[in-house]
Amino acid sequence: MRHLWSFLAGLVVAPVTWVLVTLGQDGSGRTVNRWVEIGTYSTPNLIEPAVYLGVAGILLGLLGTLRFSPLGPLVAGLLLAVPYLWLFVAPFTVRDRVPGDLKLLGDPLPLRQPLDNGTLFLIGMLLLMAVFSGQRWRSRPVAQPDGAELTPAVAPVEPAAASSDWSPPPAPPRDPDTAPLTLAYPDTPTEPLPRRTGGESPWSAPPRGGARPDGPTDPR
Repeated sequence: MRHLWSFLAGLVVAPVTWVLVTLGQDGSGRTVNRWVEIGTYSTPNLIEPAVYLGVAGILLGLLGTLRFSPLGPLVAGLLLAVPYLWLFVAPFTVRDRVPGDLKLLGDPLPLRQPLDNGTLFLIGMLLLMAVFSGQRWRSRPVAQPDGAELTPAVAPVEPAAASSDWSPPPAPPRDPDTAPLTLAYPDTPTEPLPRRTGGESPWSAPPRGGARPDGPTDPR
């Protein structure tokens, strides 16, 4: 479809450019010649032909530089360049086929002027060179849907450089044992052991902290 629209754009831009360039060149030439004749100038008289030439330049720029199908610049370039090339074969026949007494909005429209001075051939060659742009032959990238999942680009992890003085990381410090060291002592002091005499045996000594049992005494 883009080739069809580009083809139609080339068919329209070529004749429109021819007319605009004719109006701009004729108006600009007559204005400057008038200034030379009277010895003075008035710049507002040059605005109208400048507008014609500017619009023609914009149309040619859009057709020749934008990323459309190359079919449009090809068609427009051939339509503008072939009439001048045909002058090498039959110049009078070509000029007779181009009307020279037309008028547009009361102004004369000498369509033979850009043909005779070679302006059409210059513009046609510029458009033909735009056909050789590589970007015109590439299809437009397909737009991804909004819900398409984008995969983040993961940067490759480079291995750490080997080092001769490598050492393992230090272990985390341990919490110091803040509990105080205590010794268990009895709540009540221990009674001292009774002192033995020489005539007592360990079996005849009374038990520690105990009293002798009550009983009859030996009369002996």
